[in-house]
Amino acid sequence: MFKAVVEFFQSYNPMTLTILRDATIETLIMVGASTALASFAGLPVGILLATTSKDHILEQSFLNRILGGIVNLGRSIPFIILMVAIIPFTRKVAGTSIGTTAAIVPLTVAAVPFVARLVEGAFLEIDSGVIEAAESMGASPLQIIFKVMIPEALPALILAVTMTSVNLIGYSAMAGAIGGGGLGDLAIRYGYQRFRGDIMLQTVIILVVLVQGIQMLGDKIAQRLYHRK
Repeated sequence: MFKAVVEFFQSYNPMTLTILRDATIETLIMVGASTALASFAGLPVGILLATTSKDHILEQSFLNRILGGIVNLGRSIPFIILMVAIIPFTRKVAGTSIGTTAAIVPLTVAAVPFVARLVEGAFLEIDSGVIEAAESMGASPLQIIFKVMIPEALPALILAVTMTSVNLIGYSAMAGAIGGGGLGDLAIRYGYQRFRGDIMLQTVIILVVLVQGIQMLGDKIAQRLYHRK
């Protein structure tokens, strides 16, 4: 199958392959940067959601409800609407509202609530006995979070980052609808508007390959971490 895909791409002229290559690089930049930023911002939010829940180490029902409401609000807004709604914010942050750099802003904003919920789920799945054992030995909440909970949840956190990356590939394709760059922009401008079905097909193939590659890599890393525990 891989050989057939290679032959399929080789059948087109170098200019087409150059355009596809550049669009793929733009997509990887958007997805990589937004995944890193969303993970950095979503991890502490997810930790707070988990640790402030009922009967947990930092139980704060009011704070938990507020955070949960904000996260749910962020997750309920369709990405295409979010992109348009925060254009002024995107311009302030990136200096422009179109292009690869600008697309990173809404991609990150959309992914943070998603990451937060995945992190919360990973932490809540930790065996309560492990946390109780750490508390009985006099560990502080911060020590429990960084020395017990994060190491225990690390495989699940890797899978959360993987899932986020896969979702952001789909979001980045939608970003192309309003000039976000990458494969989505290529599919709209060259595939749809110029009636190039071959370009559309190639962008779909590349997106599928990217998703499969990222998922396989994330699964492999998570499995190794599970075996080390």
